[in-house]
Amino acid sequence: MTPVNTAGPTRRRRKTQSGNALVEGALTLLPLLAIGFALLDFPLALFIQNTLQGAVREGVRFAITQQTGTGGQDAAIKAQVETFAMGFLTDADITAGTSSFSVTYYNPNSSLTTAVTGVGSNGQGNICVVSATIKRKFMAPIWQVTGLIPFSSTSSDMMEAPPNGVLPGR
Repeated sequence: MTPVNTAGPTRRRRKTQSGNALVEGALTLLPLLAIGFALLDFPLALFIQNTLQGAVREGVRFAITQQTGTGGQDAAIKAQVETFAMGFLTDADITAGTSSFSVTYYNPNSSLTTAVTGVGSNGQGNICVVSATIKRKFMAPIWQVTGLIPFSSTSSDMMEAPPNGVLPGR
């Protein structure tokens, strides 16, 4: 019986397939990373939207009780929303234009399309509307989105009577 030489074909096959593992690894790893980042993006987007919604709601709750700070009621409302926004809404982002924030008052007895301004606009019975928008970029490269994705939230409620009958300055 003659021995069979198995080393020749195996060695030749190893030489021709030496780069296959690297190519197969790269072709497998890239889609898996994209899916992994997407699995992080969806919950993060939900978290950002829910956090912003909760922060704006807390801002309206703060506003209707006629609380104020040193910079006026609108500044105090903004500070309250920024506190509850957990760093997603900041003064720096608002100044840079990547985020926006507004406090608007409406008189329910007149047209709700025209905002009330000036002294007494934050009076009892008026409707306070707090709105915020933040923009963030997704991590996943599979969305083909080059810009920022906006997250917006708006909340409103009717203003209560001010404590001691004195309206805080806006």
